[in-house]
Amino acid sequence: MNSPTEAESLFTPRNFAAFLLVSLIWGGTWLVIRDQIASVPASWSISYRFLVASFGMFALAAMRREPLRLAPGGLRWAVMLGLFQFTLNFGFVYNAESYITSGLVAVMFALLVVPNAVLGRILLGQRITGAFVLGSAIAALGVALLFAHEWRSSPATLEEVLLGAGLTVGGILSASIANITQAMDGAKKQPFLALLAWSMAIGVAINTVYALAIDGLPQFDMRPSYSLGILYLGLAGSVVTFPLYYGLVRKVGAGQAAYSSVIVPIVAMVLSTLFEGFQWGALPAAGAIITLIGMVVAMRGRASAPPRRATPEP
Repeated sequence: MNSPTEAESLFTPRNFAAFLLVSLIWGGTWLVIRDQIASVPASWSISYRFLVASFGMFALAAMRREPLRLAPGGLRWAVMLGLFQFTLNFGFVYNAESYITSGLVAVMFALLVVPNAVLGRILLGQRITGAFVLGSAIAALGVALLFAHEWRSSPATLEEVLLGAGLTVGGILSASIANITQAMDGAKKQPFLALLAWSMAIGVAINTVYALAIDGLPQFDMRPSYSLGILYLGLAGSVVTFPLYYGLVRKVGAGQAAYSSVIVPIVAMVLSTLFEGFQWGALPAAGAIITLIGMVVAMRGRASAPPRRATPEP
């Protein structure tokens, strides 16, 4: 049996480099998702993305000579991740962007640290500090200001804006459940890349069944930008980032790994301004600044992850 070891710091060079790369790539995925749902139902676009991603993940595992088969009991962990991360999370997010801007969805996802911390406290014994609660409350106020701006400036009705917000919350909760699942001992015992590959493949199967039932036969957009978007989301946005991100979850804890949600919305809001015509003013600027300040306060008050058992490097 491996001996217990202390959780690593997010700010070691290797972990911080992975953190920045994940944040920058995911910051660019939000705008690409917007284009993906412009002409093809979200369920089919998600299926194509993770079909590419699952093949890429199996190929990555083979190149690194890691096991392709799951350890005993691994199927249930793959199903959990396939359902919550690669089906529900992305289903909610893709559909949310039909109602509100991609930058705003990304800013809302900055609140991922909150359910991560709550579930981490319940299931993993991670402590929640007063500073974390205060920072989260500040960030929630900033998000509320951004939504007030979205309602006032968008042609969407209040009901549509609220629907977009509700779908985003569904995506946040689904992603948080997946984060905590990945950080649990049973999931850690599985071959790392194989678990991700099989989870993505299961996600493809679930999404495809749903797409056939709800949206009919497969639909595809022949525009080069759509195909390139599938490749970017499937390879850069999934094969590159998920091993890095879940590696951080395993090594530094779900709460600290979710700090990428502070950088991601900055990148996403810049791209939304350039390509979606997001209009800045006093209200959205205040909302964005308050949200990021809240996340920094929450980060500073977040307790370090509890001791973990030594696991192989992903």
